[in-house]
Amino acid sequence: MSKGKLDKLDRQILTILMKDGKKTYAEIGQQLFVSGGTIHVRMKKMEEMGVIKGYHLDVNHDLLGHDIVAFLGIFLEKSSLYDSVAKALESIPEIVGAHYTTGHYGIFAKAVCKDTEHLKNLLHDKIQVIEGIQRTETFISLEESINRPVPLIDMDED
Repeated sequence: MSKGKLDKLDRQILTILMKDGKKTYAEIGQQLFVSGGTIHVRMKKMEEMGVIKGYHLDVNHDLLGHDIVAFLGIFLEKSSLYDSVAKALESIPEIVGAHYTTGHYGIFAKAVCKDTEHLKNLLHDKIQVIEGIQRTETFISLEESINRPVPLIDMDED
């Protein structure tokens, strides 16, 4: 099945869960006037389609002692090295996201560190030593003002 096979109910279910991932299938069913079993079947279908890639817990890294969020613009020696560099970055726990991009950087990555010393060591000892990385540019985030999913449906829509 393709992504185009999602109907209004599927999009409503996703919209509810993207706002509050702790809602039970019964609560969602009650809100949408269907059974919890229907929600379960729809969720399983969307998992099998690949629409739902997984489940995770969103934590406040600051409160866990990781005060630095940095974005890394990574210049590759050759674009053909993307796969091997991405694989190497994936093995570094502090790298929480990475994207193959157009523009100046071959890869744009997000890292979470305890402090600037941790970030310096991450760059020097783990990232800049990866074969295929020419150089990096680092951007430290001062504050995240928006972090939300893309809206799929207006819940008031008929």
